[in-house]
Amino acid sequence: MAGTAEPGGTAGSASLTGPAGSTGPAGSSVPAGSTSPAGAAGSAGAGADVLARLAATIEARKRATADASYVASLLKKGDNAILKKIGEEATETVMAAKDGDKIALVGEVADLWFHCLVLLASRDLGPGDVLAELERREGLSGLQEKAQRTKS
Repeated sequence: MAGTAEPGGTAGSASLTGPAGSTGPAGSSVPAGSTSPAGAAGSAGAGADVLARLAATIEARKRATADASYVASLLKKGDNAILKKIGEEATETVMAAKDGDKIALVGEVADLWFHCLVLLASRDLGPGDVLAELERREGLSGLQEKAQRTKS
């Protein structure tokens, strides 16, 4: 099922609207299969497909009017608004992790990823760019990868 990037829309089995107008899984339920050690329900390719569909929806919302689209309104407000939302969502992610609430943590990470996708779209980038970078780093230890970055 194609997801939407709007609050109240759906992406798979989870709504992007949570309590008090925030974005996050509605009803605070985690989809079946998402509690595996890797945290993945299905294959990595399926996850990339979800991200690609969400990115395409965000891209389409860039052309909408600000009064009809949360994404368009956020983009119209500019970088500071987008970055503020990312900061808020990152803080909420930390708080959910600190509280030990797995359901809230998944919802907050989804919110964070969503707003990061909006930031990427504002720079004409998408999840494929991030996935390519992660693939480039795959197999490197964190120490090796960091050493390579500091030499560049």
